[in-house]
Amino acid sequence: MHSEWQLQEAKGNLSQLIKRAASGDAQVVTVHGKPTAVVVSAEEYARLTRRQGKLSAALLHPDLAAEDLDISRSPDTGRDIKL
Repeated sequence: MHSEWQLQEAKGNLSQLIKRAASGDAQVVTVHGKPTAVVVSAEEYARLTRRQGKLSAALLHPDLAAEDLDISRSPDTGRDIKL
């Protein structure tokens, strides 16, 4: 479960906000009532930004069916212009 903090409240209680985020509870900071930022633990951030593999491996993945890809080209040759 996450907690919501107004920006001013988050500024005044930054150490508490950080401690809660570090314990694994995402903290949402709002500005004018709208969610603007989320504070998460360094471990969660590392998990979210970790590379999942190489692009070439994803493109060559056997589960990628050729019928799912549209690689056709438009027969349109462009406009005729007069110089």
